[in-house]
Amino acid sequence: MAIKNKRILITAGPTWVPIDAVRVISNIATGETGVLLADKLTKLGAKVTLLLGPAESCCLNKNIRLIRFKFFEELKNKLGKELKSKKYDILIHSAAVSDFRPVVTYNGKINSQKKSFVLKLKATPKLIGLFKKRMHSLFVIAFKFKPQAKTESLIREAKILQNKYGCDLVVANTTFGNRYLAYIVGKSCLSGPLGKKEHLAQGLIKTIKNII
Repeated sequence: MAIKNKRILITAGPTWVPIDAVRVISNIATGETGVLLADKLTKLGAKVTLLLGPAESCCLNKNIRLIRFKFFEELKNKLGKELKSKKYDILIHSAAVSDFRPVVTYNGKINSQKKSFVLKLKATPKLIGLFKKRMHSLFVIAFKFKPQAKTESLIREAKILQNKYGCDLVVANTTFGNRYLAYIVGKSCLSGPLGKKEHLAQGLIKTIKNII
């Protein structure tokens, strides 16, 4: 089935959680995969909204509707608002969402003269689980990143994620130094290994076309 005119929401990039008024916990995600997918899907005629974290967005296709976020709560609220207010066909949740946040966020700036202090963390809610339960018709693609993972372990983790949250597809990806590998895991399909993010984007779009 054609991608043209499909309403697609993509999340991409890193996600911050605050420590104090000026410091954050983040991750090394670049948002490259989400931006690549947004560009390719837009060129195929899809109506794409990109929720992009604190990453570069230069040379972004002008037909992509761009919404920026920085913090976990911003992503949670904006993602929820988009899914409630607009009828999307597909959600591609590629953002590197913070798994933990501080139990206490300090007001102002923590004194840099401190020799040490303890930062206690708690788990953040899994966004993919919050929204799939409410929107059963939404075609959901989740991402599972596990560095230095062997193929069997990576695919097993992807299937656990798929079964737990009812995802239609899971992109399971890993890195070995500078080497990138990804697999596309579905209920009745498995593609990979894909050795570049460009190849992943092409393969994922092909898989979506074959399913929806």
